[in-house]
Order: sequence, then structure tokens, then C-alpha cells
Amino acid sequence: MAFSLALASTALGIDGTRGCTRPLEGDARAEPEASDASRPVAPDPDAARRARVVLTVGSRRVTVGELEDHVAGIPQYQLETFGGSREAVARAYVEQVLVRDLVLAGGAEQRGLDKQLPTSQLLARALSSAALRKSRSSGYASAAAVPEEDVRRYYEENRSRFDSPERINLWRILCKTREEATTVLDTARKEPTIAKFNDLARDHSVDKATNMRGGNLGFVGPDGASNEAGVKVDPALVKAAQSVKDGELVAQAVPEGSSFAVVWRRGTVPANKRSVEESSAQIRAALFRERTESGEKKLIDDLRAKNVKEVNVGLLGLIELRPFDAGLGLPRAPVGPLPDPKSRDR
Repeated sequence: MAFSLALASTALGIDGTRGCTRPLEGDARAEPEASDASRPVAPDPDAARRARVVLTVGSRRVTVGELEDHVAGIPQYQLETFGGSREAVARAYVEQVLVRDLVLAGGAEQRGLDKQLPTSQLLARALSSAALRKSRSSGYASAAAVPEEDVRRYYEENRSRFDSPERINLWRILCKTREEATTVLDTARKEPTIAKFNDLARDHSVDKATNMRGGNLGFVGPDGASNEAGVKVDPALVKAAQSVKDGELVAQAVPEGSSFAVVWRRGTVPANKRSVEESSAQIRAALFRERTESGEKKLIDDLRAKNVKEVNVGLLGLIELRPFDAGLGLPRAPVGPLPDPKSRDR
């Protein structure tokens, strides 16, 4: 495969001692003089320099700018292995890296390897990752780049996450009558164990949603809302529990609607209050993640709607998956007792 290489010391702005691109004395990257607003804007000379083709391999071309960007990403200790001058670094990198990669890539394409697995899958994955990276450029560059006003807006809209009241873990047995509740309470006092409370809840509680788990209501806030999904109780239970310590039973049965509750305070999560400054890092990470995921989802949904024409689900049953079809995915039953190691010496 033929290739051509054109390197000129005045064309490449590569600093061989620092591993980055830099302006050259007297070249097109020097700072332009201030121009009058009425003066027509001249073409960017540096853009023209970077657009010059430095390498051609088959139908592939590499520009000066692309070569500079390649070399700029090389760590200093690696850059020094290519040479001691700007032109030596550029020439060695082109000959040892770029030409080799492009020649081999072209050879693979000529053999159709880019259309075969696993190469085609790896290429598709690389393009997929590139598309996602490009979509992220429209959002926050990083968590640290999230603007302060966005952080404060998120804090105000989600204040309950950063300013939450004390929550108490309540276990409750709901009885039909005060007399029954008093009897249950006396029994629980004599044997204040989880096992006994579980038995009492199962036998006496009319709350069928919790009686099989000891009447555990989860951690409940002053408004009666629990951290358990769908659970909310009378705030009077919380107020009654505030009169005792963790691990203690409320002294009297607590009225709850037309029933009466035996309440056991099992534990407490203290109130949590964090300022916007204290929560800033957490909020920035959350916003960055949300914006990134939202952008990726929109990109995928748009591309899916535009490009996916048909998914023939009916044919999926024809696909052979050898581990499953061969029975290798199923657990194997033991064949028999293991041989006695001592028998080998007999």
C-alpha cells in the first residue's frame, strides 16, 4: 500500500520537550495585531496551516492539525523516546505509529475483516461510545462545571433531601379495643423481645399489611409518613413515641381511629440539616449524572426512531444459544461420593 509523507519544520507546531503544540516564532500562530472593527476579517492562517496534509496512506489523509493533536496527548516520558527535536518527534511518530496503524487498518479492510465478528462489533462499539461522548459535550463538561445557580435551584427544589426531621422506627400492634390493647401491652412488657412482639402482632393486629412483620412501620416522620413505600400512619403515634426512649414501649395504648395501638419505639434517625455549601459536591454529581443520562437517552431515542425499521421478535426463538441448548446452563447433580484420597495409596 503506497503512502506519502511530507514534513516541514515550519509546518508542525510540536514542542518536542513538552509534549504539546505551541506557537512558532514568526509563523502563523503568532499573536495577530489588533484590527479595526471595520477592517474585513482575514482567513485564519493557522487553520490553513493545520489543514495541510502531512500523510497519505491509500485513501486516508492525516493533516498537520490531526498530527499535532495526536502528539499533544502523549505523556512527556513517552514523547522523549521519539526524539530530541520537534521534527524528529513528528517524523518518528508518523513512521512508527501512524503509518503502521493506517497500513494495517487498510489491509484489514481490504480483507473484509471490518465486516466480520468480533471486529465489526468492536468498531460499532467504538462508534457508539464516540456518539455518546459527543452528546455529552452539549451538557456539563464535568460535575465541577455545574453552575452555582443550578446547584442552588436543585437544593431549593429538593430541600427535604437535605433538611429532614427526626424519624422514629415504630413497631405497632393495632387492636380492636382498648382492653385488648392493654392486655397485649402488659404481655409485651413482661417479655420485651422481637420474637414475642412478632407473635403478638400476628395474633392480635388488625393491620394485615404489617402484622406478619411484627407491625414494623419503618422510620416515620412527624407527619406520619414512613420511609416504607405506601405506609403512612396517624401522627399521634409519632408524638406518643417521642415520650419514650429507643427500645421502650409507650406506656398507654394510643387511640388510632376506632382502634388502639400498642407502640414500640425501636430506633431513631436524627434530624438531618445540611446547607447548600455542604451539599454542593453531592448536588453537582447528581446534576451531572442526570444531564448526561438525559442527553444519552434523547440521542438513543431519536436515532432509534429514525433508523430502527423492524425487529422480528418471532425469529428470536430460532436463535441457538449453545450453552443453553446443550444443557450446560443447568446446575449439575452430584455424580456420587468423592473418592477417598487414601485409596490411591492402596
